[in-house]
Amino acid sequence: MTVDDEIEWRVTPGLSPYAETVAEMEARAAAIRAGEARELIWLLEHPPLYTAGTSAEDDELLLPDRFPVFRSGRGGRYTYHGPGQRVGYVLLDLDKRGRDVRCFVAAIENWVIATLADFGIAGRSEPGRVGIWTGHGADEAKIGAIGVRVRRWVSFHGFSLNVDPDLSHFSGIVPCGLGEFAVTSMARLGVAVDMTSVDEALHRHFPAMLAALRCSSRSDKDS
Repeated sequence: MTVDDEIEWRVTPGLSPYAETVAEMEARAAAIRAGEARELIWLLEHPPLYTAGTSAEDDELLLPDRFPVFRSGRGGRYTYHGPGQRVGYVLLDLDKRGRDVRCFVAAIENWVIATLADFGIAGRSEPGRVGIWTGHGADEAKIGAIGVRVRRWVSFHGFSLNVDPDLSHFSGIVPCGLGEFAVTSMARLGVAVDMTSVDEALHRHFPAMLAALRCSSRSDKDS
């Protein structure tokens, strides 16, 4: 059985409304847990909006009237979604793929890093800072964010990768609570690429992401 037989790979064109997307994602996660649906990788774009993770602080929302703001059950703080940003929702059964949330987050990071490498961009993770980073010193910036939730060992939410969004839209928040760091994109780094090519690279590196997951002996409970 191939990865594509086990896991649905869905790409939704246009801009997907956030609230409806989250509702569908939560319903799908419950169906996966019940054994009624396949796991899902869902790639899409949202209209401009801000989301607040479970650790978001009120003073990190700098322009509350700029775009709609949604409270999200994912981990992390404030982030921005909008056109030109590839959002990937990762709905996997970690009960069978490995009950290790830290390993899962690291696998997503490495998946996006491998994708960026296909376009000549050197991405990396940084200890103590979840997400994907590029550059060093004055040129250091965040190019991708990670925010996941795990319920009954089924994951949902996932990652965002800045392909060519309007970076000025990030100024309405303190992105991920890290105001001292800039935000960048593939386009800002001089890589002009269409979303289809990014999706193809994500698909190409997805089997390695799955292989990186490992089992642990944690007890079965909501996380």
